[in-house]
Amino acid sequence: MNGLLETVLKSGNGAAVQQLAGSFGVSGDDALQAVAHLMPALNRGVRNNISSADGLDKLLNALNQGNHQRYLEQPERLAEQDTIEDGKHILEHILGSREASRQVASQAAAQTGLDTDLLKKMLPAVAALLMGGLSKQGAALGTAAPPGAAGQAGSGGIAAMLGDMLDADNDGSVVDDLLGMARRLF
Repeated sequence: MNGLLETVLKSGNGAAVQQLAGSFGVSGDDALQAVAHLMPALNRGVRNNISSADGLDKLLNALNQGNHQRYLEQPERLAEQDTIEDGKHILEHILGSREASRQVASQAAAQTGLDTDLLKKMLPAVAALLMGGLSKQGAALGTAAPPGAAGQAGSGGIAAMLGDMLDADNDGSVVDDLLGMARRLF
C-alpha cells in the first residue's frame, strides 16, 4: 500500500490532496490525514475483491477501460459530480455496501479526529484517487492487459503492481496468500 499511497500523494506535487482540501473546506494536513487513513481500508476492499474467482479480471478491466488516471493528472476533476458518482460506484464494488463505507469513515474519524460526515463525503473522491493510483502504477509498469490475462504468462508486471494487495500477511511472498485464496475458492 505504501507505493500506492505514495503515487497518489506525490502526483502533481500533492495537487490531489490540495484539491480535496479546497473542495471539502479543510486544511491540507486534514486532507492528508483523511487520505492516509481511508486508503488502507479501500486497499483491503480491493484485496478482498481480487481474491474472488473473477475479481482480478474485473479490476483489470476497470483499470483498462476506466481512465481513472485522470483523477491524478487533473485533480480539479475531484470536485466534479461525475467524479463523485464514479467514486460511489467504485466504493460499491470495493466495499459492497453503504454500511461498509460508513464503517470505514467512522474508523478513520476515530483515528484522525475528523468529522465522520466529512469523511463520508470525501470517501468517493478518495476511492477515485485509489483507482487513479492503481491506473498510474499499471501504466508505468506497462500492465495494460485484456481481461482474463491475470493468470497468463507474461503478466509479471500485473503481479508486481498488485503485490502489496496479494501479500495479505505482509511476509514478502504472495505464494502462501494465493494458496489460501485457492483453498477458499475450491
